[in-house]
Amino acid sequence: LSSRNASAGEYTSFLGAGSYWHHIPAVVSSIASRGEFMTAYTPYQPEVSQGTLQVAYEFQSMICQLTGMDVANAGMYDGSTSLAEAALMACRVTRKNKVAILDSTSPLYTDVLDTYVQAPGIALELVKANNISLGEDIACLIVQQPNFFGYLEDMQRLSNIAHDAGALLVVSVDPVSLGMFNPPSEYGADIVVAEGQGIGVPMSYGGPYVGIFACRQEFVRQMPGRIVGKTLDTHGKEAYVLTLQAREQHIRREHATSNICTSVALISLMSTVYLACMGKQGMRKVAELCYHKAHYAASLIESIPGFSIPEFGNGVFFREFTVRCPVPPEGINQLLLERGIIGGLDISNFSENGLLLCVTEMNSREDIENLANTFREIGES
Repeated sequence: LSSRNASAGEYTSFLGAGSYWHHIPAVVSSIASRGEFMTAYTPYQPEVSQGTLQVAYEFQSMICQLTGMDVANAGMYDGSTSLAEAALMACRVTRKNKVAILDSTSPLYTDVLDTYVQAPGIALELVKANNISLGEDIACLIVQQPNFFGYLEDMQRLSNIAHDAGALLVVSVDPVSLGMFNPPSEYGADIVVAEGQGIGVPMSYGGPYVGIFACRQEFVRQMPGRIVGKTLDTHGKEAYVLTLQAREQHIRREHATSNICTSVALISLMSTVYLACMGKQGMRKVAELCYHKAHYAASLIESIPGFSIPEFGNGVFFREFTVRCPVPPEGINQLLLERGIIGGLDISNFSENGLLLCVTEMNSREDIENLANTFREIGES
């Protein structure tokens, strides 16, 4: 049954939209598959879980380095639920009951957020980046960077708008992009969330993934999820513990800041090993490869009659971009699949004959040129 699946590796993939084809060093799976680590359970007994807790602590430290934020937790379920939890947290911090989210955010993330806010009765408002006005009743402005269409938002401007209205700025960021772009802390983000799949986690047909969650120090007691801290044991040796547990559901039940149950520690371990293996220079190299290859692909496609690259905002994109096709993308993707290429996401609902393409370091020059040649055949037919 699995052999009938068209997967990246056997096929060349240009599909992103939340799940990305990146190189994963062999050491990641080698360490993650060790019996000492392979469990989905939360290390409630720190005295027998020092290795697992230390990995979680290292994960938190690396996420803080990557985002520039003060504190991070040990992981959430995925990027979408991290974003939803950030909205709930913002409402607790500001004691307001309404959140605004840019309409350029992933519609899947927006759907998850809509589900989360219904029970507590939080109002959700969709706003446009180029025509935004926030009332004083808004708890937070949620922005995806880069946005769903792959383009960079003017984050400093949006940060100023949010803070001038007394709202928090919640940013859903692409962790791979932070290898070359400014961290969220530099433009005033209050809460930063992300999908960690792109840093060491296989696509795996949609999961399991790991959600990243970081914030400013002053909000730490309202942060969801588990936090690992470093302390000294009775013998004066360094030890790791689950700290600030009074926030959690096994202590406060329905008054907890979140209800994270089964742990994502194994998945966050993969990201931790990946980040340690890549280092700052490796992360920058991956980001630059994605950026330059994506722009090379866009330049080839834009030169083909019938195809165009519509600009969103300032027109700067990272590894994804939108192509306006002369024919419906569904037919294009079918032709590509017959040639061993997994095409982009059909986003005709958002942009007429729109195709969202993703290019990563895994796509060679030959792959990109084969894609462009197929588009050229379509444009000339």
